[in-house]
Amino acid sequence: MTKLPAVLVLLVAGMPLAEGQPPKTDGVTIETIKDSDKPVLEYRHGDDLFKPYVRKFFSPGGVNVLRDEVPDHPHHHGLMFAVAIDGVDFWAETKTSGRQVYTAFGREDSPGGLPWAGWLGEWVEWFAPSGGRKLASESRTITVYRSQPLGASLLTWRTELRAGGGRPSIKLSGSHYFGLGMRFVQSMDGADDFFTPAGKSKTRLGEAAGETVRGNERLVRGKWCAYAAEADGKPVTVAMFDHPSNVRPAWWFIMAKPFAYLSATLNLHREPLTVEAGKPLALTYGVAVWDGRVKADEIEKLYARWLELPAPTSAANKP
Repeated sequence: MTKLPAVLVLLVAGMPLAEGQPPKTDGVTIETIKDSDKPVLEYRHGDDLFKPYVRKFFSPGGVNVLRDEVPDHPHHHGLMFAVAIDGVDFWAETKTSGRQVYTAFGREDSPGGLPWAGWLGEWVEWFAPSGGRKLASESRTITVYRSQPLGASLLTWRTELRAGGGRPSIKLSGSHYFGLGMRFVQSMDGADDFFTPAGKSKTRLGEAAGETVRGNERLVRGKWCAYAAEADGKPVTVAMFDHPSNVRPAWWFIMAKPFAYLSATLNLHREPLTVEAGKPLALTYGVAVWDGRVKADEIEKLYARWLELPAPTSAANKP
């Protein structure tokens, strides 16, 4: 994606930290990015959370597709990024789980004339549950684009993950669904209408059809994966995009029952990934939501356009 000059220096709440107890921030905050005064995205972060995440993501027509605070899976939060690092699980939220703590944050709302409505960036430290060991540092940027010229709400999630605490390297691993995961609102459960550029099927999804892991849980391949369902009685289509610059092509984790979930994974349950000091892991994904059911060719057009869209850079992309 094309890079533009930096447009904002982060508002610093704290610098990248050495070993010690995870820092405290000033409560839980919800950041909202709007397009023409309509909310597109809500981002939640703060000191008593296990991880920061996108809490809501709205279609151009105002339909939210993300679910948070789920009784049966309280660790499922809208759109979130989590893996295991050196054996510490950052996906779950138990006494033995790690925590992602933000220590610097910044944002900008575009006044107009730019293709994005706004963006936010933060520095996130990944701490082990005991002793305050810092395992990794992450710079995270989320850009929200204007929906009118695209016909859909669109965001780009960019993460750069670095070995922390003076470690020569860290090892990423985890379950088959670890990565950038998205829990859909309850009314979207059960549709099982997932498809990739190769097409769709109840049992196979064409291109490198993948496998059934357990029950309704599958792993499939493709440069994007989409899900069509009804959110609170209104048809929507949601797609996740995999950027070709990512270290590995995405394996998409999909399931529709008993709840609907889509995750961009790096196949870490089979192939753990080592990140060496001084060589950060850069990952870029897109998420789009349309009102109504759209066909694969329309998703393909937006995917191609997404690859060409400029993205603001920020101090969040720097160590």
